[in-house]
Amino acid sequence: TCTDAFVAPDRSSSLVGSSCKPTSAVPSSSSLYMSAFDGIKEPVQSYVDIWTPMFRQASESGLVPDFLLHWGHGAAMASVLLSMGVIGAYMGWQIRIGNGEDVTPLTLGETVREAHPKIIGGAFFFFLLGGQGGLVLLDTQGKSILESPHATTAALSVALLALQAVLPKLFATENGKLARDAHAYLGTATMAVLFAHLA
Repeated sequence: TCTDAFVAPDRSSSLVGSSCKPTSAVPSSSSLYMSAFDGIKEPVQSYVDIWTPMFRQASESGLVPDFLLHWGHGAAMASVLLSMGVIGAYMGWQIRIGNGEDVTPLTLGETVREAHPKIIGGAFFFFLLGGQGGLVLLDTQGKSILESPHATTAALSVALLALQAVLPKLFATENGKLARDAHAYLGTATMAVLFAHLA
């Protein structure tokens, strides 16, 4: 029989060959991540379940190769980050140092100040779509969703991008300088989190 967890075990006995396993009071990493998403796990899973059957059918019929299910999300999101994300962040700092009225090949005829929110807004849109796709592809492969560091950095990235979208609304207020400073440095922090997410 198994020894009670709160009673000192008899050292003369051995666990070898028994069905007893040592227990640990330290929660697993997956349980820690799940605790952060407990409130949304069920509705997110319900949403994912709408799309998963179609992807599974496509996979089983050979329309979608396995490598695309495994790498498609990562490749798509990396391309958005390394293009729109990096260019948008660069433009943000160009505005910060006084080059906001410049027109460059990257701005397609607009000023840097005009192009910056469009490019970053587009990246945010694709990140939101890609995040949903990533959840569906995980579920299609039979893996658990919202139970990894990747899910945590994804949620943090989306939250930071949403906050970044709100801060410019404060630029014309009496706290405009503080909002601009926060937008610049928080934008850099957001990029760092996105690259950590990519890794």
